[in-house]
Amino acid sequence: MPDTTTSPSPPAAAAPASRMTALERRSSLGLAAIFAMRMLGLFLVLPVFMLEARKYAGGDDPALVGLAMGMYGLTQAFFQLPLGMASDRFGRKRVIALGLLVFAAGSLVAALADSVMGLLVGRALQGAGAVSAAVTALLADQTRDAVRTKAMALVGVSIGLMFAVALVAAPFLAAHVGLSGLFVLTFALALAGVALILWVVPPETRHHGAAPQGRPSDVWRHADLLRLNLGVFALHTIQMAMWVAVPAMLVQAGLPKDVHWHVYLPALVLSVVAMGGLFAMERRGRLRAALLLSIGLIALVQAALGGLAAGGVAPTVALLGTLLFVFFCGFNMLEATQPSLVSRMAPAHLRGAALGAYNTLQSLGLFAGGALGGALAKWAGAGGLFAATALLAALWLALTWPLRPVGRGGH
Repeated sequence: MPDTTTSPSPPAAAAPASRMTALERRSSLGLAAIFAMRMLGLFLVLPVFMLEARKYAGGDDPALVGLAMGMYGLTQAFFQLPLGMASDRFGRKRVIALGLLVFAAGSLVAALADSVMGLLVGRALQGAGAVSAAVTALLADQTRDAVRTKAMALVGVSIGLMFAVALVAAPFLAAHVGLSGLFVLTFALALAGVALILWVVPPETRHHGAAPQGRPSDVWRHADLLRLNLGVFALHTIQMAMWVAVPAMLVQAGLPKDVHWHVYLPALVLSVVAMGGLFAMERRGRLRAALLLSIGLIALVQAALGGLAAGGVAPTVALLGTLLFVFFCGFNMLEATQPSLVSRMAPAHLRGAALGAYNTLQSLGLFAGGALGGALAKWAGAGGLFAATALLAALWLALTWPLRPVGRGGH
């Protein structure tokens, strides 16, 4: 692979502080597209995996099917930090291209599988191509602090929109091409991502190769980085846990499950529009306040859903849609602000390691949320589930409150 590094060159200084330069836009849009294509491949599988896997040998074992579905998250959590550290040493673009090729290989294995065990191996290999930390670190390298939250928001919005697209498209595509066809599509999207990182995303803005000063373990000892890492764990634990109960509440409100996207999509799109308020707060130097406000919104929604579930009164579609809109507002803002703050707090030579640790906790949160949500729904009902997520959000807010300002927009 050709050397894509260049000597350091800051983004055009002549641009207004809050406006992206042409290279920053190119980098942000290219890396957001890589995230979007990768996540679309993953999201297309999720709504139909449990049903389609029953057609495979071993599909009559729900535990094995569930393990195959969740294996991606476990291997991704294991590889996030090593690949993030590798990007600090060997270069972001090399690691991203390699990770996408591994992800593509896993997609191909799953597409060719004729048993649930084959699907499990493919999903595990997909997770081993864990490039989120390297992609986020490259985005941080190629953007200034003043526009980094905006760049991170583009990534977060692209992921959210791909989730909405998958909810609508997955059942239709699965009916025509089956689960194997979805994995073929995922394979093609991963290869398209390789093309983007090689030929569309701008060259790296700093050299790699010299042994970084400091130790990767330093990122675990930094108090504020630890707060943000635990924050992303809490966010994705809550997100996964709440989706165990929300679909049933929508059905209870009278909305058939095949049209739940009629609520999800408008709530998501409107929350993206509302993100303009985040950028206004950042320009006024209130990024920390935006972070705390977002956590408060998450806690408020969990408490409200818990009250609805415990009250025994059937919720309305309008009320649930409003609560989901508020949740997506908080979620989207946190998906933009937290990694932006991690990239600012971490030394540049350990940025990949820091974002690797962050993404490791994110992956573990996804796994923990699914397990916690299922267990609580079974033993404590939806009311107990949302009481637990509301308590977790409140603890998260208390933990994050002492976070120190970081440069412009950090206060």
